[in-house]
Amino acid sequence: MAKLPTLAFVSDAVYPYNKGGKETRLFEITTRLSKRGYDVHIYCMKWWDGTDDRVENGVTLHGICPLMPLYDGPRRSIKQGVLFGLACFRLITAKFDVVDVDHMPFFPLYSMRVVCWLKGKKMIATWHEVWGQKYWQEYLGGVKGHIAWWIERVSVLFPDQINAVSQMTADRLRKQLKYSGKLSVISNGIDLKGIQSAKKSSQTSDVIFAGRLLKHKNVDVLLKAIDIVRNTQPDVKLIIAGEGPEKENLLSLSKKLKIEKNVEFLPFQEDIKDLYGLIKASKVFVLPSEREGFGLVVLEANACGVPVITVNCPDNAAKEL
Repeated sequence: MAKLPTLAFVSDAVYPYNKGGKETRLFEITTRLSKRGYDVHIYCMKWWDGTDDRVENGVTLHGICPLMPLYDGPRRSIKQGVLFGLACFRLITAKFDVVDVDHMPFFPLYSMRVVCWLKGKKMIATWHEVWGQKYWQEYLGGVKGHIAWWIERVSVLFPDQINAVSQMTADRLRKQLKYSGKLSVISNGIDLKGIQSAKKSSQTSDVIFAGRLLKHKNVDVLLKAIDIVRNTQPDVKLIIAGEGPEKENLLSLSKKLKIEKNVEFLPFQEDIKDLYGLIKASKVFVLPSEREGFGLVVLEANACGVPVITVNCPDNAAKEL
């Protein structure tokens, strides 16, 4: 029997150390590939103590650079992206047959292109969302926004193939970034059996949100909605489960609106089944985000038997689910 290829994945953040849609996708794919007999390696920041290399769930994790904050205030850290991209040159000595590089924060695509050229290996990129020129100008403004747009625009030239997580992302790769290479849509999936086996929490709520507390998630809009709802439903209960740079602002807003009794802030759940339990114990999941490359939590909430309310924004791929 022919030996299965050695697979490498490059992503600065990994599950369970950082919880999000892209980390969950990477975890589910790599653990399943490992169970099928593939030799799977993930090259990331070092999120753990001890040696740089460790095996988790059959997958070998390599900490190729020190852990750095993903965010600088409310925005993605440029320093972190650049330093992690430079650390990717260490893969010149790594043994792999094909590598899949997470497109965010773009810089690893540049360094891994050089590595793959020198090693004669194929590079695939996983693309979660396209920001585009307009959003980069809103996000960074002026010269910085223009430079960031061109970094994104040029980065599509490097992969041998791109896998987009949604049709919306694929369409934007073609139209906005003018990508003309090989392109596939491989949607995110969920652990249906794991979700079904999660026990309903005793901590009930009427409304729940789970995710990173970022400005574009618009959790402040949800708090204002709860303020309106309590006029007719004074005991309405909202749970917000997650962490992020907007947390202090959201806590302050809840105090300003005087809805502290109606809102409970919870951290990221260490065990994902605890989060599923909280969702199952709620009546509705609300995702007010204006930007989602996919919106994995929508599928997870639906699998928990809970309806989802999201917003009809042009950049929100979750509405297509």
